[in-house]
Amino acid sequence: MLSRLLSKFGIVMMQLLGRLPLAWVRALGCFLGWALYVLAVPRRRVARANLRLCFPDLSARQIRVLTIHTFVHFAQAWLDRGWLWHGSAALNRRRLTLTGAVNELQGTEPMVIFAPHFVGLDAGWTALTQQSTRHFTTIYTDQANKVIDAWILAGRQRFGHTRLFGRVDGVKTIVATLRAGDPLYLLPDMNFGPQESVFVPFYGVSAATVPSLSRFARLGRAKVVPVVTSMTRQGYEVHIMPAWQGFPSDDVVADTALMNLRLQSFIDAMPDQYFWVHKRFKDRPPGASSVY
Repeated sequence: MLSRLLSKFGIVMMQLLGRLPLAWVRALGCFLGWALYVLAVPRRRVARANLRLCFPDLSARQIRVLTIHTFVHFAQAWLDRGWLWHGSAALNRRRLTLTGAVNELQGTEPMVIFAPHFVGLDAGWTALTQQSTRHFTTIYTDQANKVIDAWILAGRQRFGHTRLFGRVDGVKTIVATLRAGDPLYLLPDMNFGPQESVFVPFYGVSAATVPSLSRFARLGRAKVVPVVTSMTRQGYEVHIMPAWQGFPSDDVVADTALMNLRLQSFIDAMPDQYFWVHKRFKDRPPGASSVY
């Protein structure tokens, strides 16, 4: 009961935050990010370990600063859901800008959107579903807290015609929808366990990576379009890149390694906005020592 009341109170606070000027929301996010950096010690250690592995040339001070910025952007992006999910439609259009190869969204050709885990993931999804007429789909993991689960589902289905697949839907249903022309917004750049992953390099470190981008593209006969969302002072820029040529190939491992390699170039452009608090190297190849 207490958990439900606290969750409902938190949602009301997010609704109120959605009415504030963006500069105020970002300032509150900065304060919250610093608090999380100080208090969330286990996640701070995870972020630092990831950054040391991926950027071995950075000094201890540079790693510390980058970790702080990561926590701040993470907190700011979380508070931004107040206006993403509760602000007016006009407000969202002003703060969310589609750039790049926007023409890739046109037509009905099957398409898998490669959406890496930057802090602006929800902003990117909101921009696409609001500003494009296509019917977008994505894969969703249920939250243990049912109040928060319902809030997130409502927020992500706020605009357009969307469908959020759960695990029970199965691959066949997702592929059928993909072939029918509904773009799949896919987030394949995390460690979801070794059972369905392949070990490929990520910043030169062997990382368990799900090969779903290659597999869904091949099964759905779809092009792959990277979409990278960056936080800006005005809101978010959702940058749509040209479809990858020659992808997928017949080699799912090579495809997944290529995905990680190209992801590195996206991260290098804004390393403080990537989701470093995730245990990216939790699963290790046989014989390799633990990172965390």
